[in-house]
Amino acid sequence: MALSPIFFFAVIFLIHGNGVLPIEATHHVYRNLQTLSSHSSDHQPYRTAYHFQPPQNWINDPNAPMRYKGLYHLFYQYNPKGAVWGNIVWAHSVSKDLVNWTPLDHAIYPSQQSDINGCWSGSATILPGGKPAILYTGIDPNNHQVQNLAIPKNFSDPLLLEWVKSPKNPLMAPTEANQINSSSFRDPTTAWQGKDGYWRVVIGSKVHRRGVAILYKSKNFVNWVQAEHPLHSAEGTGMWECPDFYPVLNKSPLTTGLDTSVNGDNVRHVLKVSLDDTKHDHYLIGTYDYTKDIFTPDTGFEDTQHVLRHDYGKYYASKTIFEDGKNRRVLFGWVNESSSVADDIKKGWSGIHTIPRTIWLHKSGKQLVQWPVVEIESLRVNPVHWPSKVVNGGEILQVTGVTATQADVEVSFEVNKIGKAEVLDHWEDPQILCGRKGAAVKGGLGPFGLLVFASGGLQEYTAVFFRIFRYQSKNLVLMCSDQSRSSLNKDNDKTTYGTFVDVDPLLEKLSLRTLIDHSIVESFEGEGRACITARVYPTIAINDKAQLYAFNNGTASVKITKLSAWSMKKAKIN
Repeated sequence: MALSPIFFFAVIFLIHGNGVLPIEATHHVYRNLQTLSSHSSDHQPYRTAYHFQPPQNWINDPNAPMRYKGLYHLFYQYNPKGAVWGNIVWAHSVSKDLVNWTPLDHAIYPSQQSDINGCWSGSATILPGGKPAILYTGIDPNNHQVQNLAIPKNFSDPLLLEWVKSPKNPLMAPTEANQINSSSFRDPTTAWQGKDGYWRVVIGSKVHRRGVAILYKSKNFVNWVQAEHPLHSAEGTGMWECPDFYPVLNKSPLTTGLDTSVNGDNVRHVLKVSLDDTKHDHYLIGTYDYTKDIFTPDTGFEDTQHVLRHDYGKYYASKTIFEDGKNRRVLFGWVNESSSVADDIKKGWSGIHTIPRTIWLHKSGKQLVQWPVVEIESLRVNPVHWPSKVVNGGEILQVTGVTATQADVEVSFEVNKIGKAEVLDHWEDPQILCGRKGAAVKGGLGPFGLLVFASGGLQEYTAVFFRIFRYQSKNLVLMCSDQSRSSLNKDNDKTTYGTFVDVDPLLEKLSLRTLIDHSIVESFEGEGRACITARVYPTIAINDKAQLYAFNNGTASVKITKLSAWSMKKAKIN
């Protein structure tokens, strides 16, 4: 039975009734689609124990995460037919605690002309009355990227098992009149509502080499009109994928999250874009003029030394949600593999998600802070706590009593021999600097930190460490994640990652938290001021052969003021 656009609009706002849409299911094309049996080996040392990943096949962007009727919903890009990208549908899992996840049937898959060639990324918006709606990118028969709307068939269902699509899809599409690039028009954000009652949404795009956040407005969430100008754009940045736009509080308590529609005093705004050219997530902090619909960043993409990133390692296509029950904003992100495609196919899966992170504005107002959601600490067991101890130059200390492939480690270092810091005579890209001065290169004040996934003879290890430099009368703290010796498998990408961290080593301790989970290393420095995620695949340091160390390869001694480590239980991710 066909559904009129007017009735569909009425269902969105659901003035009365139980929210059951009186039509036949709109999904027919892939109703009987089944996951192919995996050809992966039973020997799976790289499958994670407490990070989100489906049992097999390809996964990428987290789509439209939300909390609804007491459950967290995670939709994500998924290939049900293999461990490489393709055949993309919206897979769907739910959780009570952001740790343990239960898979459900696929939520959105090709069934209309407006998405017959693919259902790509999008976002959820909670409409008045607490009703969720999803805007997502579909690929039409001409392989044009267009924007579509779907809503739950039954709003009273906490599992949101069935979704129906608007008969007016696509709601936003490239035309000759709007001159939008039909192959670069995707990934709608969570919408926000202005004081004028109009909803606003941003779509990622580009014009030649200029990245663009195209702005659309709607009074009823169905009929959308392109604004006269974009929310923001920047020359030379290429395609902006997976944009995210949200407010952050600029007063105490800073950790308090804000609904996406909030604006006013003591509010700053964040525009995050995933740069297709670099495969990194960058963000800008600035001011949003809601009357002119213009975002003005404090520092733009032109200042390449200070363009901020959510994560300085392997991390992409992130998405935040506002969780009103806990007054926090939570960040979800995707991490692809560093192994070869052939190895991915052999193991039968590719891609994982990071641990969700609470995100807020730092007290300086100059950057964001991220920290793993507190719920993940429920998996901690068998704690190990070290007393304060000095680590001399060249010393390596094993951390025993924890499962080295499945752990959570917090360590703080104190330095007092600042005169031993190496002099940096010119500015250098921190990733290049980390590659040039890795963990094996002896320094003055550093490198010091952790060796994870280390083999007994140190033929393999991944080093997460600090190194302090003196540059123009200032102390620079470099944080690195060095994968150069992470595996004897030469087919892996073993890029070293790094960033400078805005901390003064004379005034505060250098803190490091590292989540270790079989093939992923998530590290948080300076209480979340810098994050680096890496994927590693050791051949020796797997399972019970892996070891964990604290180390110092500088000439100056450093002091560990605290080291706490826990083995991590396996999460229930079916």
